[in-house]
Amino acid sequence: MIGRVGHIEMISWLLWWCLLLSSAIVFLADHGGSSVTYDSRSLLINGKHKILFSGSIHYPRSTPQMWPSLISKARAGGLDAIDTYVFWNLHEPQQGQYDFSGRKDLVRFIKEVQDQGLYVCLRIGPFIESEWTYGGLPFWLHDVPGIVFRSDNKPFKYHMLRYAKKIVKMLKAEKLYASQGGPIILSQIENEYKNVEAAFREKGPPYVRWAAKMAVGLHTGVPWVMCKQDDAPDPVINACNGLRCGETFAGPNSPNKPAIWTENWTSVYQAYGKKTRLRSAEDIAFHVALFIAKGGSFVNYYMYHGGTNFGRTAAEYVPTSYYDQAPLDEYGLLRQPKYGHLKELHAAVKLCRKPLLSGKWTNFSLGHLQEAFVFERHSEECAAFLVNNDGRRNAKVNFKKKSYKLPPKSISILPDCKTAAFNTAQVSTQYGTRLAKTRQNFDSIEQWKEYKEDIPSFDKTSLRANMLLEQMNTTKDSSDYLWYTFRFQQNSSNAHSLLTVNSLAHNLHAFVNGEFIGSAHGSHDNKSFTLQKRLPLKHGTNYVSLLSVMTGLPDGGAYLERRVAGLRSVTMQFKHELHDFTTYLSGYKVGLLGENIQLHRNHGGAKAYWSRYTTSRQPLTWYKTIFDAPLGDDPVALNLSSMGKGEAWVNGQSIGRYWVSFLDPNGNPYQTWYHIPRSFLKPSGNLLVLLEEEKGNPLGISIGTMSITKVCGLVSNYHLPPVSSWQGKNQINGNSKTKYGRRPKVQLRCPRGRTISSVLFSSFGNPSGDCETYAIGSCHSSNSRAIVEKACLGKEICSIPVSSKNFHGDPCPGIAKSLLVDAKCT
Repeated sequence: MIGRVGHIEMISWLLWWCLLLSSAIVFLADHGGSSVTYDSRSLLINGKHKILFSGSIHYPRSTPQMWPSLISKARAGGLDAIDTYVFWNLHEPQQGQYDFSGRKDLVRFIKEVQDQGLYVCLRIGPFIESEWTYGGLPFWLHDVPGIVFRSDNKPFKYHMLRYAKKIVKMLKAEKLYASQGGPIILSQIENEYKNVEAAFREKGPPYVRWAAKMAVGLHTGVPWVMCKQDDAPDPVINACNGLRCGETFAGPNSPNKPAIWTENWTSVYQAYGKKTRLRSAEDIAFHVALFIAKGGSFVNYYMYHGGTNFGRTAAEYVPTSYYDQAPLDEYGLLRQPKYGHLKELHAAVKLCRKPLLSGKWTNFSLGHLQEAFVFERHSEECAAFLVNNDGRRNAKVNFKKKSYKLPPKSISILPDCKTAAFNTAQVSTQYGTRLAKTRQNFDSIEQWKEYKEDIPSFDKTSLRANMLLEQMNTTKDSSDYLWYTFRFQQNSSNAHSLLTVNSLAHNLHAFVNGEFIGSAHGSHDNKSFTLQKRLPLKHGTNYVSLLSVMTGLPDGGAYLERRVAGLRSVTMQFKHELHDFTTYLSGYKVGLLGENIQLHRNHGGAKAYWSRYTTSRQPLTWYKTIFDAPLGDDPVALNLSSMGKGEAWVNGQSIGRYWVSFLDPNGNPYQTWYHIPRSFLKPSGNLLVLLEEEKGNPLGISIGTMSITKVCGLVSNYHLPPVSSWQGKNQINGNSKTKYGRRPKVQLRCPRGRTISSVLFSSFGNPSGDCETYAIGSCHSSNSRAIVEKACLGKEICSIPVSSKNFHGDPCPGIAKSLLVDAKCT
């Protein structure tokens, strides 16, 4: 099993656990709920050990109308539970003012999960990080006197306890904990605190102990976890987060706790300007199988569906699209082969359930970089995980007098210790290609109206200071924008000066006498940046207006309440003289005029004059148009590839910030399509409003729909039959025997309502490449296309057996065969 670390006082632990268990028994007797406990092997639900697969789906990153489909697809993908954070700053944006409506309806989300027969893992936080602005903490906490976030600090602990009690009380009132008959089987307090604990010195460890005791004292009747907290106090379970917890997790800190993986990252979260990092289905499957083989019993995928950072919810430099490479993409479409490969993995692991949960565990070498993990229960039940840790070479191993071929860096799962039901490196599920289809172009000048944002001068400001004000403390997270303005006298004409501004915000736009002179921005890895521009000055009074922009608040780190943003210094070089305006009298204005009069809403037009669109394309311009919703049920998206930076609203609801002009290292924008949930739309007369900070061209905007338009399947010569063809167990003379019922098949499935309209490529033989790039090899059956077309054209689902018989003969005897098929769905 996974190694056990740490020390406990056994007598104290047993007394505490007995007290907790007796309380749970009394509660269950009164309310008829489910018992959720744990031991060293796994969580126990009503006394039964469980191997559980969970997936993170965050309710505010989708919509209530999307929830049923997302949860249904997760269930079909072999998940047992849905995991979500609770978002404090979303629910209590102002102290004492709560909001659980619409996308914030936590209770409705949990009940939808329950209705579909899944469990819930609830991560209350209240700090969550999650690439969510301010780590989920409401900004008003910043102004609580004497507060130090996430430490042994009385003001913070007071508000944390008050909020946790509020959430738990609300959920108890709806009977949503398993102890009451509800779906919540596990809760998490805090989040990855070990990453920052040392920074708080003597205030760190007491806070951990207090948080654990506080959580258990809420009496939810279900276990609590702390992720990345190897010293989580009993009875709280310490859990692992990361890409390779089967390799990196030191194990539970008590011999009585199970091994839990709370965040298995299905991709790597993105930031504007950073190189996109993907994670393959094969790599995820390998590390899940390894974690299970080493005794793990609970795996949660972060994210299973990432969704959309609507409005201003994304943290600094985090794009609007979130974990689009998860098994369910941003729009809720299946991300193949990741979704299907993990589904096959879950099925294979669950075939091993009995020996995994109650069998004897052994681990031994099969070679230099190969090993076996074996679980045996009685004489007739056995499961094995054969591991090849060599990332470059195939391995041939002998196990129980049989030979097995293991691809590089892979694990074969043998539910009966004889027949391999699944290999992590061999993908049998189809590949899918998502395509955006343009439905309407907004390329007519007559379609658009515009409103030029007012550029405030010093004379139009009421907030004044002889210093540069810190931005977050000034805006209170009410806007991304803060104007810094000042004026000065210039006694000579046609004079020029060099303006230098140092900033800890994210973006800066500079104006002199109302005219735009330039912009600059920082990056995720280099928060500080400098703008330097030569200024054309006029004789007399000159006005400088600097718009400092935040693209999300920071989401983590120690002493978050001490983080600063905004302008740090402003200087001007006049010939040989340097003038420092850092401590000069400046005027400030929070937000934009368009925000204040709510131009993004339907009634906003009554408070401002929208003019006809011009081709001047000035920075800080609002644009609006009206459009009809695309027909059908496919997800809708807005193509903003012609724009620069800003925010977009549809019928008054923000679909998020966009920053198309911020390119990745390959010179490409990170995101150009922005999700518009169908529930935001009316059949016709939809209002689209954009605030463009730069000089984007709205005539290049279009609206489209997203769908899976191509499906591809590949079965290679070494490929094993998919778990779906496992025929289960047959009793022969009282003995249990397992077998496969069919040969491998390429199986293709179009999205519901679509059929295969054409076969783009088909080769039975030894085609080269994969579903992304392919070509006919030296061996190819001339019947390949005809056989596949006969089996698939006009069908939503088809399967083609990989056999010489099916293709009317062997095109090249003695050569191992593969089948690769790529088809179009319409």
